[in-house]
Amino acid sequence: MFFLSGWIISIANQKGGVGKTTTAVNLCASLAVAGEPCLLVDCDPQGNATTGLGIDKSTLGKGLYELMLGSAKLTEVISQTQLPGLHLIGATPNLIGAEVEMASAGKREFIMREKIVSLKHSYKFIFLDCPPSLGFLTVNALTAADSVLIPLQCEYYALEGLSQLIKTLRAVRRGLNPSLTLAGILLTMHDSRNNLSRQVEEEVRGHFKGFVFETIIPRNVRLSEAPSHGKPALLYDAKSRGAQSYLALARELMGKGAFHYGKTQGLG
Repeated sequence: MFFLSGWIISIANQKGGVGKTTTAVNLCASLAVAGEPCLLVDCDPQGNATTGLGIDKSTLGKGLYELMLGSAKLTEVISQTQLPGLHLIGATPNLIGAEVEMASAGKREFIMREKIVSLKHSYKFIFLDCPPSLGFLTVNALTAADSVLIPLQCEYYALEGLSQLIKTLRAVRRGLNPSLTLAGILLTMHDSRNNLSRQVEEEVRGHFKGFVFETIIPRNVRLSEAPSHGKPALLYDAKSRGAQSYLALARELMGKGAFHYGKTQGLG
């Protein structure tokens, strides 16, 4: 299948444990079952997105590291997952050395972009699951992306980290990727019985009007259990609140997708 141009979305937040990989795996799965061809690129040396899709990173052979280093071609690093229409460029253990080994490379911030931009004609959505830092791999992913999706845990300290992340995104726009837009902020681990969750939601929606997804991802046991089985929640328990929330998010994102290039930047 050939597309005029797909949409590359980085899923980023320098804070760990906010639901980046959970969102990457489950949103991709939800879009794939909706008939939207997806590619997930695991940019985190921990490789959680790779194992979350049932692929053993220790036996993967070639992945993002080898692609960026130039020792493997795109056709050698794309893996089929359990879901038709969802492919993966996985993270091998070697990825942890990428920043050091590519330190002297010319235009090092653009390496990932140069390697994957051609895939926009093969996939409707390409997601880049970033590590919990604002280092080399995250900057590469943000430089490669059309937009950034920010998962935000509904707790106080998450708000402090958000302001730092927005500053980084603005710096990337100024110096590396002037067309980078904000796909949206996704509220995760939300507990409707918790006053703090509601307060965080109100504050974020008030400050980022129009850029917070209507869909909210709840705290959900099935979402937490699914990765240990190497499955997206849809394949583990499709009726769970977590799986249904990501299906709703996929529908919301598909609604935005046709207009993403013309939307307000959202990053100031």
